[in-house]
Amino acid sequence: MKQATTVEQQINILKTRGMLIDLPEEKVKENTKFSNAVNLYYLDTDLRKMLANALNRIELNFRTNIIYTVSNQYVNCNTWFIDPAVMEKAFIDKFETEFYTENFKKNPIIKNHHKKYINDKYAPAWKTLEFFTFGTMVNLYKSLKDKSLKQKIAIRYGIRNEKVLENYFSTLVEMRNICAHNSVLFDHKLYKELKNGPAFNVSNRNGYQVFPAIKVIWFILNSISQNRASELKNNIISLFDKYKNDSVISCVIENCIGYKNIF
Repeated sequence: MKQATTVEQQINILKTRGMLIDLPEEKVKENTKFSNAVNLYYLDTDLRKMLANALNRIELNFRTNIIYTVSNQYVNCNTWFIDPAVMEKAFIDKFETEFYTENFKKNPIIKNHHKKYINDKYAPAWKTLEFFTFGTMVNLYKSLKDKSLKQKIAIRYGIRNEKVLENYFSTLVEMRNICAHNSVLFDHKLYKELKNGPAFNVSNRNGYQVFPAIKVIWFILNSISQNRASELKNNIISLFDKYKNDSVISCVIENCIGYKNIF
C-alpha cells in the first residue's frame, strides 16, 4: 500500500532517480536540474494566471452577449431557454435535472424571485443564466435552433461561422477548467483539434497544442477589449522571453506549448 512521504524522503527519491538537486551543490546526473522543475512550475503558474484573467472576462461577455441577443429576439418569452421553438429538445429535456435543480434554486436571487412570483416555474433568462457555468452557456449556444441568431452572436467576436465559434468556445471552457483547477498546462493536449478560423490557421496537427488555444483566447479578448488583449499579449511575450536563455524551458515553450516567436 502506498504511504505518504516527507519532503526529505521525496528529495531522496528524486536523487535516486538521477535528478540534480542544484540548490545545494550535489551532482548526480548531467543536465538534469531541480531548478528546471522549479522554473517550469513558475512558468506554468504564471501563464495560468494570465489566461485565467482573460478567460473570466470572456466568460462574462459571452454570457451577457447570449442573454441580451436572444432575450431581445424573443421579447415575449423571458424563459426562452426552455421553449421548444427556441432550443433543441435535448437541452430542454435535461434542464431541470442538470441545471435548474433544487440546489440551484437555493441561490438567493433565484429563491427571492420564486418567493415574489410564486406562479413562475422558472426565473427569467437574465436571472437564471447569470449563474450558469461557462460550459453550460456554451452548451446552450450549441442548442439554439436559429442558425441566424447563432451567427449574430458569433459575429460580435469576428467569427462568421457558428461551428467555428462552438469549437473555439469549447476549447476556452477546457482552458478555463485547467486554469481554475491549477492543472498542468504547458504540455496539455486539447481534447478536440481547433478548427481553422480567423484566430489561427491549423497545420501539422498543431491544433491540439496550448499556444493555438492561447491565440484563440487573445483573438476573442481582442474583440471585447483591445487594451486587455494587448496587455495579455505583451505579458505572455515577456513571460516567454524571461526563459529565452534557459535551454530546457525554451524547448518546452517551443515544442510543448507550441510558441515559435509568432503572436
